[in-house]
Amino acid sequence: MASRGRHGGVPTRDGEQTRDEPRREEQTEKQAPTPQGPVLPPPPPVDYGVFMQGLVQAMQMQAHTQAALQAQLEAQVRVMK
Repeated sequence: MASRGRHGGVPTRDGEQTRDEPRREEQTEKQAPTPQGPVLPPPPPVDYGVFMQGLVQAMQMQAHTQAALQAQLEAQVRVMK
């Protein structure tokens, strides 16, 4: 087999790869970064009903707070006129 100074095969003139050279996609999959630092345990299971209740409550509180701030701003604008 003729070699051009590299091991692993050389692409042909048409851009095709030889049998010895793995495809670039395969190379990147094999070189996935290893996680650094301690490996954490999986998070505890989530009760989505409780999660949704808390989310709705937070959204309602935000709406009430926004309405109160809007009313306060309008009152200040009326005083300044």
